[in-house]
Amino acid sequence: MRILIIGGGGFIGQKLATSLAGRGNLRNQPISGITCADVSAPPDIPAPVPVRGLALDISDRTAVDAVMAKGWDVIFHLAAVVSGQAEADFVSGFRTNFFGTLNIFESARAYAMRPVIVYSSSVAAYGGEVPQPIEDWTNTNPQTSYGSQKVIGELLLNDYSRRGFIDGRGVRLPTVTVRPGKPNAAASSFFSSIIREPLQGLPAMCPVDPQKTKGWLTSPRVVVENIIRSAELDAAALGQNRCFNLPGITVTVAEMIASLERNGGAKALECIDYGIEQRIVDIVSGWAVDFNPQKALALGMTADIGFDSIIQQYIDDELSGG
Repeated sequence: MRILIIGGGGFIGQKLATSLAGRGNLRNQPISGITCADVSAPPDIPAPVPVRGLALDISDRTAVDAVMAKGWDVIFHLAAVVSGQAEADFVSGFRTNFFGTLNIFESARAYAMRPVIVYSSSVAAYGGEVPQPIEDWTNTNPQTSYGSQKVIGELLLNDYSRRGFIDGRGVRLPTVTVRPGKPNAAASSFFSSIIREPLQGLPAMCPVDPQKTKGWLTSPRVVVENIIRSAELDAAALGQNRCFNLPGITVTVAEMIASLERNGGAKALECIDYGIEQRIVDIVSGWAVDFNPQKALALGMTADIGFDSIIQQYIDDELSGG
C-alpha cells in the first residue's frame, strides 16, 4: 500500500501521516510507504514505515504527472489556497484549487491507476439562502471563491468516479480547531488563534461579534480519524454522491471564549482584544453552521463531544508534549 498525501506539509497532513504510519495498514493492507507532497518538501517523519517529503506544485501538470507516474494506491488531496487568500487573490485560488485538483484527477486518469482519492472539501460549499440545518441532500450554494472552487472539485470527483477513472470520496471539513502554529490566511484562522495564543499568554484578536458568530467545528484528532475512515470505505457504501459533510459541533465564539476561561483561567481572557474586521465577517457570515450529517454518521464517523474536549486535546497534544 503506497500512500500520497498532497498538502502533506500542513498540520493536518502531518498529523494524518503520523497517524497512518502508526497504524501500519490501510484498507486491510500493510502500508509500505507514505509520501507527503507540498510546495516545499515537508520534513521526513521518523515512523515505523517510511514517511518522506516531496516538493510538488499541483498547478504544474508536468510536475503532477512526474509524481503520479510513480503509482499510488491511496491519495489524500488536502492542498488548497485557503479561504481568505482565495478571496483576496482569485487567480492564485483558481490555479491551485481548481486547476491543481483537475491536474491530479486528469493525471490519475492518464495513468489508469484508479486510486482511492480522498478530496478535502469544505463547509464553505454552503451559504447564503440555504435553510438550516444542512441535510446531506441540500444543494451547495457557496458564497466565496474558495467555496465555489471546492464545489467544482466535488463535481469533478463525482464524474471521474462515475467514469471509473478514480475511486473518489469528497469530505467537507468543518472548521478545524485548535490548529497549532501561527495564524494563516484562512478567514477562519481566528477560531484557533483566540484559543491558541491566550493559552500561551500571547495576544489574540477576535475580529467578529462573539455573540452573533458561530462555527461548525471539529478537532484535529477527530478530523484525522474521519479522513482515514473515509479512505477505508467501500465504494458501494458511498452511493451516487461521493461527497458528504463530516460531523462537527456548532459553537458560538462566545461559547468558545467561555470554554477558554474554564480550561485556561481568567487570565487567558485578558489576552483577547476585540475589533470587527468586516472582511472576515463578510466571509464567515456566508458559511452554514448547522448540519445534520446523517450520511457520515451512518458510515461510522464521529464528532467531538464538546468544545471543552477540543481545548483539552490541544493542551494535551501541543502544550503538554503529548
